[in-house]
Amino acid sequence: MTKVFIDGSAGTTGLQIYDRLSHRKDIELITLSDEVRKDLRARKDALNSCDIAFLCLPDDAAREAVSLVERSDVKLIDASTAHRVSEEWVYGLPEIKGQREKIAGATRIANPGCYATGFVTIVRPLVEAGFLNGDSFIACHALSGYTGGGKKTIAQYENPERDQELESPRHYGLTLSHKHIPEMMKYSMLKRKPLFSPIICDFPQGMVVSIMVDSDLMEKPASVEIVKELYGDYYSGSPVISLGKDPENGFLGSNNLSGRDNLEIFVNGNESQLIISSRLDNLGKGASGAAVQNMNILMNLEETTGLNV
Repeated sequence: MTKVFIDGSAGTTGLQIYDRLSHRKDIELITLSDEVRKDLRARKDALNSCDIAFLCLPDDAAREAVSLVERSDVKLIDASTAHRVSEEWVYGLPEIKGQREKIAGATRIANPGCYATGFVTIVRPLVEAGFLNGDSFIACHALSGYTGGGKKTIAQYENPERDQELESPRHYGLTLSHKHIPEMMKYSMLKRKPLFSPIICDFPQGMVVSIMVDSDLMEKPASVEIVKELYGDYYSGSPVISLGKDPENGFLGSNNLSGRDNLEIFVNGNESQLIISSRLDNLGKGASGAAVQNMNILMNLEETTGLNV
Protein backbone atom coordinates (compact mmCIF):
# COMPACT_ATOMS: atom_id res chain seq x y z
CA MET A 1 0.00 0.00 0.00
CA THR A 2 1.30 3.46 -0.89
CA LYS A 3 2.33 5.49 2.15
CA VAL A 4 1.54 9.20 1.93
CA PHE A 5 2.60 12.08 4.18
CA ILE A 6 1.24 15.64 4.11
CA ASP A 7 3.89 18.01 5.46
CA GLY A 8 1.90 21.08 6.46
CA SER A 9 -1.38 19.27 6.95
CA ALA A 10 -2.81 22.07 9.14
CA GLY A 11 -2.70 24.66 6.34
CA THR A 12 -5.50 25.37 3.88
CA THR A 13 -4.09 23.26 1.04
CA GLY A 14 -2.96 20.47 3.36
CA LEU A 15 -6.37 20.21 5.00
CA GLN A 16 -8.08 19.95 1.63
CA ILE A 17 -5.66 17.28 0.44
CA TYR A 18 -6.36 15.35 3.64
CA ASP A 19 -10.11 15.60 3.01
CA ARG A 20 -9.62 14.04 -0.43
CA LEU A 21 -7.40 11.22 0.87
CA SER A 22 -8.75 10.35 4.31
CA HIS A 23 -11.43 7.95 3.03
CA ARG A 24 -9.31 6.20 0.43
CA LYS A 25 -8.47 2.52 0.94
CA ASP A 26 -5.54 2.38 -1.49
CA ILE A 27 -3.19 4.55 0.56
CA GLU A 28 -1.88 4.72 4.11
CA LEU A 29 -1.71 8.23 5.52
CA ILE A 30 1.23 8.98 7.81
CA THR A 31 0.10 11.61 10.31
CA LEU A 32 1.81 13.57 13.08
CA SER A 33 0.11 14.80 16.22
CA ASP A 34 -0.26 18.53 16.81
CA GLU A 35 2.50 18.30 19.42
CA VAL A 36 5.15 17.13 16.95
CA ARG A 37 3.91 18.20 13.51
CA LYS A 38 6.46 21.06 13.47
CA ASP A 39 9.25 19.01 15.08
CA LEU A 40 12.13 18.69 12.62
CA ARG A 41 13.05 15.14 13.61
CA ALA A 42 9.46 13.91 13.43
CA ARG A 43 8.97 15.50 10.02
CA LYS A 44 12.23 14.01 8.75
CA ASP A 45 11.22 10.54 9.90
CA ALA A 46 7.82 10.89 8.22
CA LEU A 47 9.31 12.21 4.99
CA ASN A 48 11.68 9.26 4.80
CA SER A 49 9.03 6.71 5.76
CA CYS A 50 6.58 7.55 2.98
CA ASP A 51 6.39 6.83 -0.73
CA ILE A 52 4.80 10.17 -1.68
CA ALA A 53 4.89 13.41 0.29
CA PHE A 54 2.90 16.60 -0.25
CA LEU A 55 4.72 19.78 0.79
CA CYS A 56 2.03 22.26 1.85
CA LEU A 57 4.41 24.81 3.28
CA PRO A 58 5.81 28.31 2.77
CA ASP A 59 8.60 28.44 0.20
CA ASP A 60 11.55 28.35 2.61
CA ALA A 61 10.00 25.56 4.66
CA ALA A 62 9.39 23.57 1.47
CA ARG A 63 13.05 23.90 0.52
CA GLU A 64 13.98 22.75 4.02
CA ALA A 65 11.67 19.75 3.70
CA VAL A 66 13.37 18.72 0.45
CA SER A 67 16.73 18.82 2.20
CA LEU A 68 15.41 16.41 4.86
CA VAL A 69 14.63 13.67 2.34
CA GLU A 70 17.40 11.07 2.24
CA ARG A 71 15.67 8.29 0.30
CA SER A 72 15.98 8.76 -3.45
CA ASP A 73 12.72 6.93 -4.12
CA VAL A 74 10.52 9.31 -2.10
CA LYS A 75 8.34 11.30 -4.50
CA LEU A 76 7.55 14.90 -3.61
CA ILE A 77 4.64 17.07 -4.72
CA ASP A 78 5.40 20.64 -3.71
CA ALA A 79 2.40 22.96 -3.41
CA SER A 80 4.56 26.04 -2.72
CA THR A 81 6.06 28.47 -5.22
CA ALA A 82 9.60 27.33 -4.44
CA HIS A 83 10.24 24.98 -7.37
CA ARG A 84 7.70 25.86 -10.05
CA VAL A 85 10.18 27.20 -12.58
CA SER A 86 13.07 24.92 -11.58
CA GLU A 87 14.48 22.77 -14.38
CA GLU A 88 14.96 19.96 -11.85
CA TRP A 89 11.25 19.75 -11.04
CA VAL A 90 8.40 18.65 -13.31
CA TYR A 91 5.53 21.10 -13.56
CA GLY A 92 2.35 19.37 -12.41
CA LEU A 93 -0.11 20.45 -15.09
CA PRO A 94 -0.77 17.19 -16.97
CA GLU A 95 -3.07 18.85 -19.51
CA ILE A 96 -0.06 20.47 -21.24
CA LYS A 97 0.90 18.26 -24.16
CA GLY A 98 3.58 15.76 -23.12
CA GLN A 99 3.44 16.76 -19.46
CA ARG A 100 1.40 13.81 -18.19
CA GLU A 101 4.16 11.40 -19.22
CA LYS A 102 6.79 13.53 -17.48
CA ILE A 103 4.74 13.57 -14.27
CA ALA A 104 4.29 9.79 -14.34
CA GLY A 105 8.06 9.26 -14.30
CA ALA A 106 8.99 12.08 -11.92
CA THR A 107 10.17 12.12 -8.32
CA ARG A 108 9.91 15.91 -7.94
CA ILE A 109 6.66 17.60 -9.01
CA ALA A 110 5.89 21.30 -8.59
CA ASN A 111 2.15 21.77 -8.18
CA PRO A 112 0.94 24.78 -10.22
CA GLY A 113 -0.36 28.00 -8.72
CA CYS A 114 -4.09 28.64 -8.98
CA TYR A 115 -3.84 31.75 -11.18
CA ALA A 116 -1.16 30.09 -13.30
CA THR A 117 -3.39 27.07 -13.88
CA GLY A 118 -6.17 29.31 -15.14
CA PHE A 119 -3.82 31.34 -17.31
CA VAL A 120 -1.72 28.56 -18.82
CA THR A 121 -4.72 26.42 -19.73
CA ILE A 122 -6.13 29.18 -21.95
CA VAL A 123 -2.91 30.75 -23.29
CA ARG A 124 -0.73 27.72 -24.01
CA PRO A 125 -3.05 26.20 -26.67
CA LEU A 126 -3.23 29.58 -28.44
CA VAL A 127 0.57 29.80 -28.59
CA GLU A 128 1.03 26.18 -29.65
CA ALA A 129 -1.52 26.65 -32.44
CA GLY A 130 0.11 29.87 -33.65
CA PHE A 131 -2.69 32.31 -32.78
CA LEU A 132 -0.34 34.03 -30.31
CA ASN A 133 3.44 34.06 -30.08
CA GLY A 134 5.93 34.55 -27.29
CA ASP A 135 5.99 38.32 -27.81
CA SER A 136 2.21 38.77 -27.87
CA PHE A 137 0.78 41.42 -25.56
CA ILE A 138 -1.67 39.83 -23.14
CA ALA A 139 -3.82 41.57 -20.53
CA CYS A 140 -5.30 39.33 -17.87
CA HIS A 141 -7.59 39.91 -14.93
CA ALA A 142 -8.64 37.27 -12.42
CA LEU A 143 -11.19 36.96 -9.63
CA SER A 144 -10.50 34.64 -6.70
CA GLY A 145 -12.10 33.57 -3.45
CA TYR A 146 -10.34 34.73 -0.29
CA THR A 147 -9.12 31.25 0.78
CA GLY A 148 -6.26 31.60 -1.68
CA GLY A 149 -4.69 34.11 0.71
CA GLY A 150 -4.11 31.55 3.45
CA LYS A 151 -5.02 31.47 7.13
CA LYS A 152 -4.47 35.17 7.90
CA THR A 153 -6.61 36.29 4.98
CA ILE A 154 -9.31 33.77 5.80
CA ALA A 155 -9.42 35.01 9.41
CA GLN A 156 -9.64 38.60 8.17
CA TYR A 157 -12.57 37.88 5.84
CA GLU A 158 -14.42 35.70 8.34
CA ASN A 159 -14.07 38.18 11.21
CA PRO A 160 -17.58 39.44 12.06
CA GLU A 161 -16.08 42.86 12.88
CA ARG A 162 -14.20 43.17 9.60
CA ASP A 163 -13.81 46.35 7.60
CA GLN A 164 -16.70 47.12 5.25
CA GLU A 165 -14.23 47.30 2.36
CA LEU A 166 -13.90 43.52 2.44
CA GLU A 167 -17.46 43.22 1.16
CA SER A 168 -16.27 44.53 -2.20
CA PRO A 169 -13.93 42.94 -4.76
CA ARG A 170 -10.42 44.29 -4.12
CA HIS A 171 -7.60 44.66 -6.60
CA TYR A 172 -4.18 43.64 -5.34
CA GLY A 173 -0.78 42.91 -6.85
CA LEU A 174 -0.80 46.57 -7.81
CA THR A 175 2.91 46.53 -8.72
CA LEU A 176 2.01 44.07 -11.51
CA SER A 177 4.57 41.59 -10.17
CA HIS A 178 2.49 38.74 -8.74
CA LYS A 179 4.52 35.67 -7.72
CA HIS A 180 2.72 33.43 -10.23
CA ILE A 181 3.90 35.43 -13.26
CA PRO A 182 7.18 33.51 -13.83
CA GLU A 183 5.36 30.18 -14.18
CA MET A 184 2.58 31.83 -16.19
CA MET A 185 5.18 32.98 -18.69
CA LYS A 186 7.30 29.83 -18.76
CA TYR A 187 4.53 27.31 -19.29
CA SER A 188 2.59 29.51 -21.70
CA MET A 189 5.81 29.90 -23.72
CA LEU A 190 5.74 33.69 -23.41
CA LYS A 191 8.71 36.05 -23.59
CA ARG A 192 6.70 39.20 -22.86
CA LYS A 193 5.41 39.64 -19.32
CA PRO A 194 1.59 39.74 -19.28
CA LEU A 195 -0.27 42.56 -17.57
CA PHE A 196 -1.85 40.61 -14.73
CA SER A 197 -4.41 42.11 -12.36
CA PRO A 198 -5.73 39.76 -9.62
CA ILE A 199 -8.84 40.60 -7.59
CA ILE A 200 -9.82 39.05 -4.25
CA CYS A 201 -13.55 38.60 -3.61
CA ASP A 202 -15.87 38.07 -0.67
CA PHE A 203 -16.55 34.37 -1.19
CA PRO A 204 -14.42 31.46 0.07
CA GLN A 205 -13.65 29.38 -3.00
CA GLY A 206 -13.81 29.92 -6.74
CA MET A 207 -11.87 31.63 -9.50
CA VAL A 208 -12.15 32.99 -13.02
CA VAL A 209 -9.05 33.96 -15.02
CA SER A 210 -9.69 35.93 -18.22
CA ILE A 211 -7.62 37.30 -21.08
CA MET A 212 -8.83 39.82 -23.63
CA VAL A 213 -7.43 39.75 -27.15
CA ASP A 214 -8.04 41.78 -30.30
CA SER A 215 -8.42 39.25 -33.09
CA ASP A 216 -6.86 41.71 -35.55
CA LEU A 217 -3.63 41.54 -33.55
CA MET A 218 -3.47 37.75 -33.49
CA GLU A 219 -1.06 35.88 -35.71
CA LYS A 220 -3.83 34.31 -37.79
CA PRO A 221 -7.60 34.76 -38.16
CA ALA A 222 -9.57 33.86 -35.06
CA SER A 223 -13.20 33.88 -34.04
CA VAL A 224 -15.25 32.61 -31.12
CA GLU A 225 -16.08 29.45 -33.07
CA ILE A 226 -12.51 28.81 -34.22
CA VAL A 227 -11.06 29.25 -30.74
CA LYS A 228 -13.75 27.07 -29.15
CA GLU A 229 -12.87 24.32 -31.61
CA LEU A 230 -9.19 24.70 -30.70
CA TYR A 231 -9.84 24.17 -26.99
CA GLY A 232 -12.27 21.33 -27.67
CA ASP A 233 -9.58 19.49 -29.62
CA TYR A 234 -6.74 20.34 -27.23
CA TYR A 235 -8.54 19.05 -24.14
CA SER A 236 -10.56 16.30 -25.80
CA GLY A 237 -8.81 13.59 -23.77
CA SER A 238 -8.89 15.38 -20.44
CA PRO A 239 -11.21 14.14 -17.68
CA VAL A 240 -10.74 17.45 -15.83
CA ILE A 241 -10.82 20.30 -18.40
CA SER A 242 -13.74 20.99 -20.72
CA LEU A 243 -15.55 23.75 -22.54
CA GLY A 244 -18.22 25.32 -20.34
CA LYS A 245 -21.74 26.03 -21.51
CA ASP A 246 -22.27 29.57 -22.78
CA PRO A 247 -23.80 31.74 -20.04
CA GLU A 248 -27.48 32.17 -20.84
CA ASN A 249 -27.90 35.43 -18.94
CA GLY A 250 -24.76 37.22 -20.10
CA PHE A 251 -22.99 36.77 -16.75
CA LEU A 252 -20.09 34.45 -15.94
CA GLY A 253 -19.98 33.58 -12.24
CA SER A 254 -16.71 33.05 -10.37
CA ASN A 255 -17.66 30.59 -7.61
CA ASN A 256 -19.76 28.09 -9.58
CA LEU A 257 -17.12 25.34 -9.27
CA SER A 258 -16.59 25.76 -5.52
CA GLY A 259 -15.84 22.34 -4.04
CA ARG A 260 -15.02 20.79 -7.41
CA ASP A 261 -11.75 19.71 -9.00
CA ASN A 262 -12.47 20.36 -12.67
CA LEU A 263 -11.90 23.42 -14.87
CA GLU A 264 -14.13 24.99 -17.51
CA ILE A 265 -13.10 27.20 -20.42
CA PHE A 266 -15.35 29.87 -21.95
CA VAL A 267 -14.86 31.78 -25.21
CA ASN A 268 -16.95 34.88 -25.77
CA GLY A 269 -16.68 38.12 -27.68
CA ASN A 270 -17.62 39.56 -31.05
CA GLU A 271 -16.29 39.66 -34.61
CA SER A 272 -13.12 41.54 -33.64
CA GLN A 273 -12.47 40.92 -29.94
CA LEU A 274 -12.36 37.86 -27.71
CA ILE A 275 -12.60 37.32 -23.98
CA ILE A 276 -11.36 33.86 -22.99
CA SER A 277 -11.89 32.62 -19.45
CA SER A 278 -11.04 29.63 -17.30
CA ARG A 279 -13.18 28.85 -14.27
CA LEU A 280 -12.03 26.66 -11.40
CA ASP A 281 -11.93 26.33 -7.64
CA ASN A 282 -8.75 28.00 -6.39
CA LEU A 283 -8.42 25.21 -3.80
CA GLY A 284 -9.54 22.46 -6.20
CA LYS A 285 -7.87 22.31 -9.62
CA GLY A 286 -6.01 25.40 -8.40
CA ALA A 287 -4.30 23.60 -5.50
CA SER A 288 -5.34 20.47 -3.59
CA GLY A 289 -7.34 18.77 -6.33
CA ALA A 290 -4.43 19.22 -8.73
CA ALA A 291 -2.01 17.79 -6.15
CA VAL A 292 -4.13 14.66 -5.71
CA GLN A 293 -4.50 14.36 -9.49
CA ASN A 294 -0.70 14.37 -9.77
CA MET A 295 -0.44 11.74 -7.03
CA ASN A 296 -2.89 9.54 -8.92
CA ILE A 297 -0.76 9.82 -12.06
CA LEU A 298 2.32 8.83 -10.05
CA MET A 299 0.42 5.79 -8.79
CA ASN A 300 -0.74 4.87 -12.31
CA LEU A 301 -4.37 5.27 -11.28
CA GLU A 302 -7.29 6.94 -13.02
CA GLU A 303 -6.29 10.53 -12.39
CA THR A 304 -9.67 11.63 -11.07
CA THR A 305 -9.67 9.01 -8.30
CA GLY A 306 -10.96 10.63 -5.13
CA LEU A 307 -11.75 13.91 -6.91
CA ASN A 308 -15.02 15.71 -7.49
CA VAL A 309 -15.26 16.39 -11.21
